[in-house]
Amino acid sequence: MAGDNRTPVTVIGLGSMGRALAAAFLAAGHPTTVWNRTPARARPLVQKGAVHAVSVADAVVASGLVVTCLTTFADTRTALRPAAGALRGRALVTLNSGSPADARETAAWAGTHGARLLAGAVKNVPAAVGAPDTLLCYSGDRGVFEEYGETLSVLGGDTVHLGEEPDLAALYEMAVGAMLLPALVGFFQGAAAVQARGLRVESMVRFAGKWLDMIKALLPVYAAEIDRGDYSDGASSVDLFLAGAAHDADLAEEANVDTAWLAPLNDLVRRAAEAGHGPHSIAALTEMLRKGA
Repeated sequence: MAGDNRTPVTVIGLGSMGRALAAAFLAAGHPTTVWNRTPARARPLVQKGAVHAVSVADAVVASGLVVTCLTTFADTRTALRPAAGALRGRALVTLNSGSPADARETAAWAGTHGARLLAGAVKNVPAAVGAPDTLLCYSGDRGVFEEYGETLSVLGGDTVHLGEEPDLAALYEMAVGAMLLPALVGFFQGAAAVQARGLRVESMVRFAGKWLDMIKALLPVYAAEIDRGDYSDGASSVDLFLAGAAHDADLAEEANVDTAWLAPLNDLVRRAAEAGHGPHSIAALTEMLRKGA
């Protein structure tokens, strides 16, 4: 696409991520209309060439491609309700958090108003929008993805359509996102312990990065074990993790660090060992996480 042939796009919701999305469309030369409940958030984008719609209905009418970036699916439906009559025939791309059930409800709501829904998720921070390795996952109307894929690719170079089911992007976002808080709290615990020795936290960043690289390398191994249901390779066994849990109390006392957040995780490991998984791969914890296990 070039010049006046670039696809017009509307961005609704101008939080930090929404502003980054709109800026990426503008940088790529797409005529961009924006709307937000708080009009002041649109000013920096208007200075870059965006058109600020007075109402959400005006914003929807302005483009065949409407991208929403609000906090939840419920927020998206609420924001769009005054413009529901203008959605018919338009491509609606939702980039917000929420459960698979919320995504299905939004798909049904959009369908009743004649919109073609593509539900998506940005798997990175606002500053990374537009980068070649930024991942965006979509699910829902494949026709929308094929028609507007080139336009959406300006938001990130790693763009994936997971399938026609509208809830798949939400499912994968939550499945992958479950790793974030435990990993961060683990780093914060280490930071508190290092500071207790009078050391700077930046001194552990290199080692933490190497540790995350090791975990990343193990994910395909664990995924294969879980898919097969075979945990017999105990190189990193449940028993090994159970033994390591005993050190948590020592660290808590020496560094005056609260490790209570680890108690449920250590209990999960203990229950796995009691269930006979002691010599098995730590991936066997997946079996313990299934309801009724």
